[in-house]
Amino acid sequence: MNYTLVGAFVLSLSAALIAGVLWLASGGSWQKQYDLYLAVVDESVAGLNLNAPVKYNGVDVGKVQDIALDSANPQQVRLLFAIEYGAPIREDTVAVLKTQGLTGIAYVELSGGAANSPVLQARPGSLYPEIRTKPSLSTRLEYILTSVLSKLDSTSDGINSLLGPENQAAFKNALADLAAVAHTVAARRADIDKGLTQAAKTFDNTARVTADLAPVLARIGRSADALEKMGVEVATTSVKAGSTVDAMGADVKRFSVETLPELERLLGELSALTTSLRRLSDQTERDPRGLIFGRQPVPAGPGEKGVSP
Repeated sequence: MNYTLVGAFVLSLSAALIAGVLWLASGGSWQKQYDLYLAVVDESVAGLNLNAPVKYNGVDVGKVQDIALDSANPQQVRLLFAIEYGAPIREDTVAVLKTQGLTGIAYVELSGGAANSPVLQARPGSLYPEIRTKPSLSTRLEYILTSVLSKLDSTSDGINSLLGPENQAAFKNALADLAAVAHTVAARRADIDKGLTQAAKTFDNTARVTADLAPVLARIGRSADALEKMGVEVATTSVKAGSTVDAMGADVKRFSVETLPELERLLGELSALTTSLRRLSDQTERDPRGLIFGRQPVPAGPGEKGVSP
């Protein structure tokens, strides 16, 4: 037996095994390449485990590699995804926690990634590109239920305060007053019907009076127009009378300046003539013969000489 050949075979086999292990550890040709992405969620990740699937529109593209609380904000959970190299992770890609059927096993669903959106890159100072997240369905339902319950609580409190003892007593009194009013109206039903009938007649009479007033109003309008026209004519006449008065004033002034002196002289002569006529009348009454024989001389008195007439 050739121990040299056996030793060489063992060494070759060992070297092949070591090379195979190293090749597999470095990622063989049949192993997939993965890129690491970070996602931060603001909700509980109960049911999500390490190596949970990461799906893109329902297709497995990776797994959850790490789950840890954010040291700066414990309300947030940091998820590290290992996603296949070449998966279309873009800036508008969104991660959402979902559960599989009734089992309650959680996984991560990716969606979005429009063709014209840029490829997601790591920000300066960050080790991994960060995928945006949205609240899960259970979180949204919980928020809606919480809001509804809060509104129901406030509504219940309002109803309780509305139906308190004081308001109940007031409501009871209001119902009693309404009942009394209803009984009163029922008792006065005949009077109310009569009043409504009279009101209808009054409305009819008012309508007829209104119809009759239309011609009267038309005549009043025409009279007003005539009065307005007469006022305009009176105003025009007043203006003309003013012009006439002004013209007469000028004539009166000229009459006063030119005629009054002659009139004064004429009046003076008439006064002297009147005086002479009065003297003549007196003499005629005393001696009517003077009109026929003339005036007789007055005889001279004693010691006077005769004076010829």
